[in-house]
Amino acid sequence: LLFILGIVSCTLFLAVNGLYSASDDVIELTPTNFNREVIQSDSLWLVEFYAPWCGHCQRLTPEWKKAATALKGVVKVGAVDADKHQSLGGQYGVRGFPTIKIFGANKNKAEDYQGGRTSDAIVDAALSALRSLVKDRLSGRSGGYSSGKQSRESGGGNKKDVIELTDDSFDKNVINSDDVWMVEFYAPWCGHCKNLEPEWAAAATEVKEQTKGKVKLAAVDATVNQVLASRYGIRGFPTIKIFQKGEEPVDYDGGRTRSDIIARALDLFSDNAPPPELLEIISEDVLKSTCDAHQLCIISVLPHILDTGASGRNSYLDVMLKMAEKYKKKMWGWLWTEAGAQSDLESSLGIGGFGYPAMAAVNARKMKFALLKGSFSEQGINEFLRELSVGRGSTAPVAGGAFPKINSVEPWDGKDGELPVEDDIDLSDVDLDDWDKDEL
Repeated sequence: LLFILGIVSCTLFLAVNGLYSASDDVIELTPTNFNREVIQSDSLWLVEFYAPWCGHCQRLTPEWKKAATALKGVVKVGAVDADKHQSLGGQYGVRGFPTIKIFGANKNKAEDYQGGRTSDAIVDAALSALRSLVKDRLSGRSGGYSSGKQSRESGGGNKKDVIELTDDSFDKNVINSDDVWMVEFYAPWCGHCKNLEPEWAAAATEVKEQTKGKVKLAAVDATVNQVLASRYGIRGFPTIKIFQKGEEPVDYDGGRTRSDIIARALDLFSDNAPPPELLEIISEDVLKSTCDAHQLCIISVLPHILDTGASGRNSYLDVMLKMAEKYKKKMWGWLWTEAGAQSDLESSLGIGGFGYPAMAAVNARKMKFALLKGSFSEQGINEFLRELSVGRGSTAPVAGGAFPKINSVEPWDGKDGELPVEDDIDLSDVDLDDWDKDEL
């Protein structure tokens, strides 16, 4: 009996520890069986890379199991404990959990799954990918799964946005540049380089657009430009290095699909970007241009200047600036106004009931907002924004479904407030004694 209990408890421990067990329709993948099961397979595969301790992974588990059961015999659904098998996660550029990848006809070009985390959304994406794969086979193409816009429309073969560098042009373009450079060192005869070429070209175009040219993708023929190849110790092809001003170059060791390359480039861009500007709402244009240009705009209503003085207000603004820096990768807009200056806006966002300072995060496209319920401090705001960034937190519609009229106001001059000056009353002609007698 003790022996049986030991087996049961061990099995339970393994199932909990790994999130999936042999009784599920989810196929457990490891470095030992991944190549045989996935890479050499003709089937379409959806593979989740997870970590057992990850809360989002734990929440995805029942949905992933449900999707696997629904897709059984149609699409293969697998899971990799990437915390345990870090080499396998690293091979596919997994940097966060859960990461889901779709392996279509060309197993060397896995695509990132960007859809919802419900079984319905997962099944829909799988069937869409399967339809694409079958159509490709029907038309004689072997490109496999295509997410549509990202894969086909980016026109893999056009290298117009990849900057060709040489021994002579490298230093003046790269070393002294304020921009970030991702440089591929290649050899024309190298098969892996040929496979990378359309991905690199497509990524170059997308990255140029999304970073306004602040991150550049380049290529060096290392067989011709041997000075550069020797300087940077290039011993294999392709080798990709990242160059940032004032820093030693580092190797790029992520995935080699355009989506992997783009993701890293955008991370580099946001790491090097200055924090967003913190703007006072002094006109309708400031509010609308900021909120329309960003996924979320964070609006703070600070106490009246007479209640805090300049030092008190600046301390609140400092907290906002720190949070803007912390969350700059989110590319949100940041605004503030003084209590009472934009009373209609306050009403439309339900601000005022909790006192001041107050904060709301507004999605101008959906005209929905969420209110900070905790303290207006680094800790309180961080918790609020962290919940928002993972899609949690309660939201409400902006009253009236649109921003109200915004008052044009003078910007804060950075000084302490002054009480309104009252008119002096001249009492020299008044006989106070007579007045007192009359009153009495």
